[in-house]
Amino acid sequence: MATDLLADPAELAVWLGKSPDDPKLLAALRAATRRFRGAVGHPVTLVAGETVRLDGNGRGAVLLPVWPTVAVSSVTLDGTLLVAGTDYEWSESGILRRLGCQYWPDRLGCLEVVYSHGWAEIPDDAAEAVIDQARSLYTVVPGVQSKAVGGQSVTFGTQASVGVTAQWTAAVNRHKVRTGSDA
Repeated sequence: MATDLLADPAELAVWLGKSPDDPKLLAALRAATRRFRGAVGHPVTLVAGETVRLDGNGRGAVLLPVWPTVAVSSVTLDGTLLVAGTDYEWSESGILRRLGCQYWPDRLGCLEVVYSHGWAEIPDDAAEAVIDQARSLYTVVPGVQSKAVGGQSVTFGTQASVGVTAQWTAAVNRHKVRTGSDA
């Protein structure tokens, strides 16, 4: 289903000189999308009303796992519902700050947050990394490092054997789920 892809099949089709509805092209794009989502640990696309349990850190702010934060519906601390603007505030970058000279307790699993996050439109760096990976998946024969036919020889680069590019790594690092150690 094309609407669940992290890149436009028509853009990949231009690179490959194929039709956007080519089954192999779509399979490569689905595989690259799954790989990217698996590498970052979340769907990337907009998720509404996800509930997460977070550890307190003894500081004035904690990071929500996925950004951009679109909305924070509720924050519960040890079973007590907090009030936005009085007890806490949040930012699009996923910072959940305690207000009133308060700190989040230094306890495991003390916070429950219901929030919406992700992108309505896929970020360019993520889409480009997925397109690049899909191009590789489409054209590279798995496990082949070198191929000779008649007088012609083709050797696939490190991307074929390693599976990722520097662009892929940068996009994954930018979009991956943040953990408490990232704070």
